[in-house]
Amino acid sequence: MTVSKNITPELQKLLLLKMLRIRVIEEELARLYSEQEMRCPVHFCIGQEATAVAICSALSSNDTVMSNHRSHGHYLAQGGDLKRMVAELYGKATGCASGKGGSMHVLDLSASFMGSTSIVAGTIPVGVGIGFYNKLQNKKSISVVFLGDAATEEGLFYESLNFAALHKLPVLFICENNLYSVYSPLSVRQPQNRKIYELANAMGAKSSRVDGNDVEEVYFAALEAVDAIRAGHGPYLLETMTYRWLEHCGPNFDNNIGYRDEKEFLEWKKKDPVKKMSAKLIENNIISKEFMEIERNRILEETQEAVKFAKESPFPDKSELTTNVYAK
Repeated sequence: MTVSKNITPELQKLLLLKMLRIRVIEEELARLYSEQEMRCPVHFCIGQEATAVAICSALSSNDTVMSNHRSHGHYLAQGGDLKRMVAELYGKATGCASGKGGSMHVLDLSASFMGSTSIVAGTIPVGVGIGFYNKLQNKKSISVVFLGDAATEEGLFYESLNFAALHKLPVLFICENNLYSVYSPLSVRQPQNRKIYELANAMGAKSSRVDGNDVEEVYFAALEAVDAIRAGHGPYLLETMTYRWLEHCGPNFDNNIGYRDEKEFLEWKKKDPVKKMSAKLIENNIISKEFMEIERNRILEETQEAVKFAKESPFPDKSELTTNVYAK
C-alpha cells in the first residue's frame, strides 16, 4: 500500500517538538541522576528519539504500545504523563506504576501504554496476546511492540512472530537497532550477512528497514505498516537503524571503556535526529533558532516542575508491598 509522502509544516514542527521534548527531559534526568534520589537503573534513549515520535504519531487513539527497558521515549511519545513518569523514577506513590516499577517498568493504561519490562523480549508475547485479543473481538486496534536488536536473539521473538503471522494478527513490531547489546556489537552476536527485518519476512510477516534517525522517513514507513495491518495483511516488522549516545544503563558517556570508540560515536552524532530536523525547518523558514531556544527552555521548565512534583510526593505506603502482586 502506497502512502502519500506529503507532510505539512505544522506536522513537521510537531514531530520536531516531540523529539526535542524527549531529548531535553532525558538530558535533565541524566544530569540529576547523580543526586542518588532516583534509586532505580535508568536506560536513556538520547539519540534515538525519532523512532518513538514517528511511530506513535502514526497511530490512532485506539492503538496500544508496549515497550522494553529503554521506555521513556516511547511512553512520552505515546502521550504519557511526565509528572507521573518522573515520580515513578523517584519511587513515589504518584508514579505511573505507584512507585513500584521504576524506569524499566512503566505502565499507564490511560495513555494506552500497556507496560514495559526489564526482561529482554519479555513484552513481545504480551503485545502479541493483545493483538490476538483485538482480532478475536473484532477490534480495529493495532498492538505496537518496541524491541531492541538483542531481543531478536531470544526464542520469544520467533515464537511470537510465528504466531502473529499464522493468525494474521494486527501487531506492529518495531525493532530499534542501535547496534549494541550492553557492550556487545552485532558482529559478535549475529551472522554478518543476516538482516533482522528479513527474518520477519521469511516467517511470513511484511517488513522493511529505514533510517531510524530520520523522523519523516520513519513516520511514512509507519503509516505504510499501519495501513497494511489495518487492511488485514497481518503483522509487520519495521527495523529502524539508530544509535544510543549514553551508556547502556546510566547517565554517562562510556566511549572510553573500549567496546566502541569516539570516532564511531561522532559519526552517529552527526545524524542527530533533533539537529537534523531543526536544521531542515530553519532552512525552510518554518521555525527559527530563537524558536528552538524558547521551546528548549519551556520544556526544561516543565521538566523541573515534574521533578519538584516527584520529590515532594510521598513514598508508597507499606501496604502497597502486596497489592498487584501475582503468584501461582
